Amino acid sequence: MNGAMAASSHRVQLGPLVAAIDQGTSSTRFLVFNSTTSELLSHHQVEIKQSFPKEGWVEEDPSEILQSVYECMERTCEKLTQLNIDISNIKAIGVTNQRETTIVWDKETGEPLYNAVVWLDLRTQSTVENLISKTPGRNKNHLKHKTGLPISTYFSAVKLRWLMDNVEEVHQAVLSHRAMFGTVDSWLIWCLTGGKSGGVHCTDVTNASRTMLFNIHSLDWDPELCEYFGIPMEILPKVRSSSEIYGLMKICSSRKSGGLSGIPISGCLGDQSAALVGQMCFQDGQAKNTYGTGCFLLRNTGSKPVMSDHGLLTTVAYKLGRDKPACYALEGSVAIAGAVVRWLQDNLGIIGSSEELEKLAASVGTSYGCYFVPAFSGLYAPYWEPSARGIICGLTQFTNKSHLAFAALEAVCFQTKEILDAMNQDSGIPLTQLQVDGGMTSNRLLMQLQADILCIPVVKPSMPETTALGAAMAAGAAEGVSVWSLRPEDLSEVTSEKSEPQINPEESELRYARWKKAVQRSMNWETTEPVGNGNGEPSIFCSVPLGFYIMGSMIMLVGAKYLAGND
Repeated sequence: MNGAMAASSHRVQLGPLVAAIDQGTSSTRFLVFNSTTSELLSHHQVEIKQSFPKEGWVEEDPSEILQSVYECMERTCEKLTQLNIDISNIKAIGVTNQRETTIVWDKETGEPLYNAVVWLDLRTQSTVENLISKTPGRNKNHLKHKTGLPISTYFSAVKLRWLMDNVEEVHQAVLSHRAMFGTVDSWLIWCLTGGKSGGVHCTDVTNASRTMLFNIHSLDWDPELCEYFGIPMEILPKVRSSSEIYGLMKICSSRKSGGLSGIPISGCLGDQSAALVGQMCFQDGQAKNTYGTGCFLLRNTGSKPVMSDHGLLTTVAYKLGRDKPACYALEGSVAIAGAVVRWLQDNLGIIGSSEELEKLAASVGTSYGCYFVPAFSGLYAPYWEPSARGIICGLTQFTNKSHLAFAALEAVCFQTKEILDAMNQDSGIPLTQLQVDGGMTSNRLLMQLQADILCIPVVKPSMPETTALGAAMAAGAAEGVSVWSLRPEDLSEVTSEKSEPQINPEESELRYARWKKAVQRSMNWETTEPVGNGNGEPSIFCSVPLGFYIMGSMIMLVGAKYLAGND
């Protein structure tokens, strides 16, 4: 009896709870927060498999993504029960997701029509080159005045166009009005609110602003942009704010997470916007950098979109309510950050875990003149150069795997410096410290290197799950839920750790200058999509210089033979 009373009194003290689904590129998580204190009570994480069917292609299975969400919800509900926490105290659920990743599914069967084409994917490079070649002055920023984005393989519109042109099932479903398009948030919300039995097909302004089909001024799909890419508007989800009730959870009662049925899904933010909210960057000029698969620096610019002159994106930061104004951000996006750790582990096998990378790098404390540009998916901000490819340079016989590990960590820091410099130039007000979050921030050496290379302090919150926290805050603050106040005076104080710069600025600048030299070497490597030889193998003629060389040699041989025959 006493135990039950203690458990029930413990539940009362917790106050309302809010959950978040955090669906990232490499994993899915379900997390539950106390809306009064922002404390993380329980969570579960499941890794997501990525497939690379061809060079430059990156795919994930939408059904596996959905199942990973169910598994995370099940396990978290089990953990809450073990902690004597009543799951009926969860009042709302928020969704945050990897952005730009593109899914098309059949609204009648509820089944995906192809794998999810991940944001990192490069298969649309030739499409992008063709689109840019047709713009006045071959200008990749031709659509930027409406979208805030350059024409790039990164964004959803070109991925969707590729699916419509190359996947027969998608083409047929579009023709017969069965196709639905969405980024990962749309797919999850549709499935979790009933799927083919009345699921809600929607997205929020932050995810929509990453498609190249969305007008960031009118805050809706743009008919001219849809016509430009040949996308029928009927397949697009309805655009909503980042904080409102979209629909209610529908989960089979036989599941352990069945108790979540009927709970409103009331928050939706692309992962980088969610981290901005979770870091409480609500004021114009506040910024954060997230170190995940990629690296994303966002600076709040207030209620007006600011266009960058230095290669940054203009994006919707959040719109926290149907009747609330949209806030905008400047964003510097780096494709490869944490993904370089996975590459060193899975492709090269020189480390067994991310912890091992830190130990290896710390054992030498220098790259010994080795520089690593991990342009596996081209270069994103501030270059937007899809032809770039990864290079490792400055190698000597002395270089070993520990130096390479150090160079990999430095690469993440140098890329962040490039986008921070661009942001400081655009805003005219240099950041005096950098707020950080994401999985890689647990690497203390990386945080110290970052402070050294930027020459400003790096500040990390003690509770690292800021992306999920942002989605939970948006869900809990929604009209009709209202269990989480976002008024400045009500926001809980965030405890943090700070890394101060420890090297002199001259040394930092010297290393950075050599990095910039390495970046230049990585450019203009791959200019067109490989041409197949019929066996799925790239042809030797896909290399333009080699093609000219071989053709020239053949012509010379034929010419010599012809001349010899005339003697």
